[in-house]
Amino acid sequence: MTMVAMLSRVSDIRATLDQLSSVVAPTKSTATTAAGSVSSSTFADALASASASGPAQAGTVTANPGSATGAGVVKAAEKYLGVPYVFGGEDRSGMDCSGLVQKVYADMGIAVPRLVSGQMKIGTEVASLAEAKPGDLIVTGGGDHILIYAGDHKVIHAPYEGRTVSKVEAYMDDSEITTIRRVIPDVPAATSTAGTTDLVTAAFAKLMKGGSR
Repeated sequence: MTMVAMLSRVSDIRATLDQLSSVVAPTKSTATTAAGSVSSSTFADALASASASGPAQAGTVTANPGSATGAGVVKAAEKYLGVPYVFGGEDRSGMDCSGLVQKVYADMGIAVPRLVSGQMKIGTEVASLAEAKPGDLIVTGGGDHILIYAGDHKVIHAPYEGRTVSKVEAYMDDSEITTIRRVIPDVPAATSTAGTTDLVTAAFAKLMKGGSR
């Protein structure tokens, strides 16, 4: 479950608790719990706070809106075909390989590190080029270069000075690849029931702690 979906769920919980509280006690805007009377707004706020303060995933990837797909990453990258390579560049006036990756993922609503050294650690590792999917990141040369896998054995990248952002055949083999990273999971927004339960538990704990002062 993405943060957007979680916040939407929080709103649903808030509305449901408000409805229940109006049926049980029309003169009160609170839902009664075993630990006392807690307003639906307070619980929903605590749940939102618990989800927002949860542990960050390794690699510092933030704000995946849930609608991002590998195919969407490729489509976003194709918008920059023909942009000249400029070392340190990160916009349409010119960009380098990692600047292209950062810009493309930003267009998808996902913040990733600026340099290859950070980008090569995000997401999950893919075992081989044969298992790569559109949107995956391919790192070569120990971190010297990064490319976006476009599917059909093609890649999109900003090669080097004098060239432009290009879509070409994947010229490397597994022996030349340092790592392949999948930033967007196979099933976006998938979160275990246990994870959701942990958030609810954390929300209740937050409320009880506040009420015990």
